[in-house]
Order: sequence, then C-alpha cells, then structure tokens
Amino acid sequence: MRIPLLILASLLAACSGKDTSQLRAGPPGLSVARAALESGAPDVAARVAEGVLTRNPHDVDALVSHGDATAALGRTDDALASYTKALAIDPNSAGAKMGLGRLRLTSDPAQAQLLFLSVLEKEPRNAAALNNLGIARDLQGDHASAQDAYRKALGADPSMRGPEVNLALSMALNGQAANAVPLLASLARNVDASPRLRHSLAAVLMMAGDKDAARRILSQDLTPEQVERALLGYEALGTGALAPVGP
Repeated sequence: MRIPLLILASLLAACSGKDTSQLRAGPPGLSVARAALESGAPDVAARVAEGVLTRNPHDVDALVSHGDATAALGRTDDALASYTKALAIDPNSAGAKMGLGRLRLTSDPAQAQLLFLSVLEKEPRNAAALNNLGIARDLQGDHASAQDAYRKALGADPSMRGPEVNLALSMALNGQAANAVPLLASLARNVDASPRLRHSLAAVLMMAGDKDAARRILSQDLTPEQVERALLGYEALGTGALAPVGP
C-alpha cells in the first residue's frame, strides 16, 4: 500500500464513530453501559457490561457493549474475545461485526471492509457502517470508493461529523487537497473542535502545500519537536510514501 498506513489510520479512525444503536433494549444495565460509553467513561461501561455477563454470559448485547468498552480502553484482546463470542452466539450481530471490523481496520482493512459490507447488506442506510466502510477503503488506497461511502453516510445521517472529516481527508489523498481545505477549515473553526480535527486540517494543508499554516495549527497542541515529526508524516501522506504496517 503506497500510503503511510498508521498515520492515515490515526486521522481517519478518530472520526470513525461508534454505533450503539445495534443493541436491543436489553437489561437496564446495558442502557447505563451505553450512556457511559457515549459520555466518555468506557471503564464504567466495561464494569456494567461485566455485571450483566456475570448473570448471563451469553447475552450478545452485553458482549458487544463489553467489546466496545474494552476497545475504547485499549484492551484489544478483551474486545476481540467479546466480539468473537457474540458472533459465535449470533452470527448476524451487527454490533459485533462493527466492533470486530473497527479492530481490524489497520491490521486487515480488506477483512474489515467485508464485515462492514455484511452489516450493510441488511442495513443499507447504517451511517456508522458506511463511514467505517469508507475508512477501510481509504486504507486500501481506494479513495474514490471511500468518498462514495462517506457521501452515503452523510446522506443517511447529515448530522455526523466523522464522514465530513474523512471525506475531506480522502479528497486530499486523491489529489484534491485544495478543495478539501475549505471543508475541514469550516469544521475546525467551531469552538468545540478537537485537537484531532485540527490535526486533520493540518494534514490536508500540508498535502495542499501550505506547510506554514499546517505548522501554526499543530503548534497549538504540540511541542516544536512533535510538530516537525507530524509534518514529516503528513508530507509522506501527500507523496504516497511507503510505510510499514505495525507499531
């Protein structure tokens, strides 16, 4: 793959989104787990899901909640085990397929794509699945198809920010950086814009040839040494330099 995969994945995955709508109503505890995960408390979500699983170890919704929570905590092995068990119990679990696909994005984006497509066979307007499908395609260098997926995600849910950011990044990777800059700049001006969103704008600016503007944006969050390392990585994105897959 002629792109620095890990750098690109860090930018795209930041906007991939999580879809908890796949879970049925289930026990009251799972509503608490979902709320905790959405509010940025995955440790609480994991403990709640574990409590449900203690009572019913075959509860697919609880397994998916546990997978989502442990994935957010960086406990990849635990998340993989939860999603795998959920799919063994219910091979049609969209939540488990989505979670497993997200885990496989950087290590095996082609397999991740198949998982997202499997969800979309039954739920063609699942915006989170469409967005993640776009990420999988971008990581394989198929930017035109990725952009199609992002646009469909926005059509299914115009309020989602992730597909907007990913669309701009994908356009920049496909030689349209100048057109992508205004898309990201409008989002980055919001008062609640995250550092990752600003860094995505910096990456697109770098690919558009405006290194000074990219440096100014990165300097809001990074040390001078970190800024220069980031700029080198973003420059490699623009040139399609080869980078290994792995840490």
